[in-house]
Amino acid sequence: MTLGDIVKKYREENNISMDSFSKKCHLSKGYISMLEKNKNPNTGKPIRPSLLTIKSVAAAMNVDVNDLIASLEDQEIMLSSDGEETDIFSYSNIMPITTKKVPLMGVIACGEPMYCNEERESYVVVGTDIQADFCLKAKGDSMINARIMDGDIVFIRKQPAVENGDIAAVLIDDEVTLKRVYYYKEENMLRLYPENPAYKPFTYIGEELNRIRILGKAIAFQSDVK
Repeated sequence: MTLGDIVKKYREENNISMDSFSKKCHLSKGYISMLEKNKNPNTGKPIRPSLLTIKSVAAAMNVDVNDLIASLEDQEIMLSSDGEETDIFSYSNIMPITTKKVPLMGVIACGEPMYCNEERESYVVVGTDIQADFCLKAKGDSMINARIMDGDIVFIRKQPAVENGDIAAVLIDDEVTLKRVYYYKEENMLRLYPENPAYKPFTYIGEELNRIRILGKAIAFQSDVK
C-alpha cells in the first residue's frame, strides 16, 4: 500500500475529513490530497513521501513510525544528505501549483492612454488558478494605490462590460489604458478613475462613448520581487 492508501483507509474507517486529518498531522490539505491520489501534479509521477511526512502521519494515526514504514510497498523516502526531509510540500503553508501559458499582448498605460499592440509578443507562465485570456505589461504609476506598479504583468479576462468599480483594460480609439471603471446610465457617462491622486479621471459622455471599448476585467497581476 502507498502512504496515501493508508491515510485514506484510516480516514474512512475513523470518519475523519481530509481537512481535519491535515490539521491533525500538520500537513496541508492539498498535500494530503496528493498523497491519496499518489500523483505529483507538477511531474505526473507518484508521490515520494519524506521521512518527516511519514513521522507526521504516524503521529496523527497514533501508530509506530517503523510499523508504518514497514507497511509501505515500493515506497522511496525522500532524504537530503543530512537525513532531513526535502519534500517542501509537507509544510502547511506551502502549496503546489500547476502552470499554464497566457499570451502577453504588449504594454498597457497606467497614465495617459497609449498605443495597444495587439500582436502576441510572447507568453507569461502563470498558475492555473488565474483564469485569464491574455495579459499586458503595465506602464506608469497611475494605478499604484491598487498595488499595480510600472512593469507589472496584469492578467485580463475578456468581457465586453464590467461592474462599477472594477479595474479594466479599456480601448480608447486605438489606445489602451488600465483604469477603474464607472458607468452612469442616466447621464450616459463613463468615467475612468486612476488609483493615484496625482492623476485626474477621464470622462466620456454621449457620442464620445462610441470611441470606448472594454477589453476585459483585470483579475490579477504579477510583480517581481525586488
